[in-house]
Amino acid sequence: MNKIALLLGGQKRDAEQNALFQRYNPLSGEVVTEAAAASVADAKETATAAAQAFKRWSTSSVGERRAKLLKAADLMESYQGEFIARMVAETGATPAWAGFNVMVAAGILREAAALTTQVGGEIIPSNVPDNMAMGIRVPCGVVVGIAPWNAPIILGTRAIATPLACGNTVILKASEQCPATHHLIGQVLMEAGFGEGVVNVITNAPEQAAEVVEALIEHEGVRRINFTGSTGIGRIIAEKAARKLKPVLLELGGKAPFVVLEDADLDAAVEAAAFGAFFNQGQICMSTERLIVVDAVADEFARKLAEKAKSLKAGDPLAEGNALGTLISAQAGIKLNALLEDAQSKGASVLSGGPAEGVIMQATLVDNVTADMRLYSEESFGPMVAMIRAKDETDAVRLANDTEYGLSAAVFSRDIARAMAVAKQIESGICHINAPTVHDEPQMPFGGVKASGYGRFGGKAGIEEFTDLRWMTIQMGPRHYPI
Repeated sequence: MNKIALLLGGQKRDAEQNALFQRYNPLSGEVVTEAAAASVADAKETATAAAQAFKRWSTSSVGERRAKLLKAADLMESYQGEFIARMVAETGATPAWAGFNVMVAAGILREAAALTTQVGGEIIPSNVPDNMAMGIRVPCGVVVGIAPWNAPIILGTRAIATPLACGNTVILKASEQCPATHHLIGQVLMEAGFGEGVVNVITNAPEQAAEVVEALIEHEGVRRINFTGSTGIGRIIAEKAARKLKPVLLELGGKAPFVVLEDADLDAAVEAAAFGAFFNQGQICMSTERLIVVDAVADEFARKLAEKAKSLKAGDPLAEGNALGTLISAQAGIKLNALLEDAQSKGASVLSGGPAEGVIMQATLVDNVTADMRLYSEESFGPMVAMIRAKDETDAVRLANDTEYGLSAAVFSRDIARAMAVAKQIESGICHINAPTVHDEPQMPFGGVKASGYGRFGGKAGIEEFTDLRWMTIQMGPRHYPI
């Protein structure tokens, strides 16, 4: 069992009154982590430590930031085995998915290292004689990153890497579902030299999450918040931050459409759909939730995907052959079963899989889903995908946009020009042609529209999110004044 303290101001600290909470393995129910349960006072102290550290870190050299981020990437890879063990135990993910998380997270740190020399500005022509005017990107202050459990190493690292590269200090607010996994990110960064309050990690019991987050948002030293998680919680965070006039980057829920036109390569589409819908039990923000298939090929596509789905197995992530792992909790299974029951009662047909049994749900393909079913509009966040039949291309675009969400999307067609035309009409922050909805790279602008949030992680887009743009001038000669 892992025992986790707060990482506060460069030190491992117990929570106020030595408060603790426990995280259980989703499958076995055994306690796998005992973590410090931070109080409001702990949250305020953490933010104060980060604010004090900002005074020095904001003036650190580009070379120092780059070197430490590169060292952190190497250290993260050296801890791969420990990361995998913690993530599998806390979330029910497979070792392969956990290992992939480590690889991508190390890439995020290296990309952040490269960004250190991209935090620049521009010379802006001035109307004042002998005046040099500049727009300069400068560190903004303390950045709070709130990361989820479903891709914890990737998303926990993403929440703080670019802010560090920009000269900010950070607080990683760990998920209650994977405190040990997120804690290890902080440990790695501290070993790389991000100590003395530059990187802080705070853990809290589930029932204290709201008050801890509110205390962090309200602290005067905190200047930015980024949150990856549900749309409902994202709205609450945005509202609280708005009262303090603090910018927020939100990457929220999704109901990703996967459009299959009649001229698509169906075998390629089936492979991409299976990966996008069922990998990691469908517990990825970009997971394919809606298969929108033109009638002309719907029957054949459904048959092939059902056959593929039946070859995939969910279960104990450490057992051979279980490529999909488990759900995060029994409550997730209860929600999925309710969605499935509702769809079946209204005429949908199950072509593969079926109801969840505890935290195990097999890859489930539900055909003939219609707008009156909850599965049509509600994010399932599980290994269950809705197949919706479209009359033609125009109808497919309509169906793709008939959702409050807009994170990721995919379009399959052998005619690339046609696919591009369709993709341009889909309301999403991300769209892939002849590729799955699940795809992420550190340098890409990642984020959504509508109820999937706003702002962008990744590359230069991340620099804009985590810096302030200052107008500065230098008067290099005499200046005339009207008085």
